[in-house]
Amino acid sequence: MPFVTVAHLVKDYADGIRQHTVLKDVSFTLEQGEIVALMGASGSGKSTLLHLLSGLDRPTSGKIQIDGTELTGRSDQWLTDFRRRNIGLIYQFFNLIPLLTVRENLLLYLLMEGKAAGRDLPVDFFEVVRSLQLNDVLDAFPDTLSGGQQQRVAVGRAILMHPDLLLADEPTGSLDSANAEAVLTLLQTLCHRYNQTALVVTHAPEIAARCDRILHIRDGQVEPEGGTRP
Repeated sequence: MPFVTVAHLVKDYADGIRQHTVLKDVSFTLEQGEIVALMGASGSGKSTLLHLLSGLDRPTSGKIQIDGTELTGRSDQWLTDFRRRNIGLIYQFFNLIPLLTVRENLLLYLLMEGKAAGRDLPVDFFEVVRSLQLNDVLDAFPDTLSGGQQQRVAVGRAILMHPDLLLADEPTGSLDSANAEAVLTLLQTLCHRYNQTALVVTHAPEIAARCDRILHIRDGQVEPEGGTRP
């Protein structure tokens, strides 16, 4: 049984008196433990699809199942709780908490559960920090960091949750080639170690080529042939 199943997903938006269809009968599956790239032009529906998979938005019609659990038709509170326990999100625009240090942002999920960020460290905390070159800024605040550093904190925060499903929207978009390589290597290492599934939105062919499989989205539809890594 696939870990993620998307079946006949449609998403419409109303714009005044007009209605726009962003996703048109989208169907695909993701297997547990694989890292899949999602490629497509701007406006093709990539970010909308991630928002639906995370429960941040609701489809007009269609079904989404994650590990056998149906997401559609659930309450906002249920979706919030499910997302916090099972889904890691890497946004294009970081979404760091400005009043928290880098260390606290990295361990935000622990703070939300009432645990002490200084004592209840995940076993791979320092591996992640070292790989993302954040050792020297753990006590700094986000507004003192460069855009690339903030992006690496956002990546680390999502990875350290050890989510069953990781959804990443252009996770290397603000990074130079060396840091992009480090992020992809870390994603591959930890996702395969913990049998996590990842869907990575990217415009970069070199990033997509590092993933296990490639899905192409065009004009709101996922092309059925998908594609495999060359």
